[in-house]
Amino acid sequence: MAIDNNRLLLELEKQRREINRSIINPAIPQLSLEALTPLLTMVAQTRKDYLCYLLKMADICKGNPPSEEQISELRTLRQTYDELVTAANALETAIQRDYLDVATSRR
Repeated sequence: MAIDNNRLLLELEKQRREINRSIINPAIPQLSLEALTPLLTMVAQTRKDYLCYLLKMADICKGNPPSEEQISELRTLRQTYDELVTAANALETAIQRDYLDVATSRR
C-alpha cells in the first residue's frame, strides 16, 4: 500500500511540475542574476523604508504610543514589504522547482 502511495505522489509531483512549467515558463523570459537584480533592489528598498520609518517613529514618539496615522503609515510600509517578499519567495520556489528557464552562469 505504501508503495502505491509513493508512486502516486511521485507521479503527482511530476505532473505538477509539467503543468506549472507549461503555464508559467512561456510567460516569463529566461531569468538571470542581472535580470533579477532590480527585483532584489526593490525588495531591499521596501525593507529599508519599513525599518527606517519604525526607527523614525520611535524617535518622534520618545517611548509614547504612536498615533493612528503613524501606525497606518507603518502598516502600509509593512504590507508593501510583505507582499514583495512573498512574491520574491514565490519566484524563488518556481526557480527551485524548475518551472522557469534560467540563464547559465558564466564564472
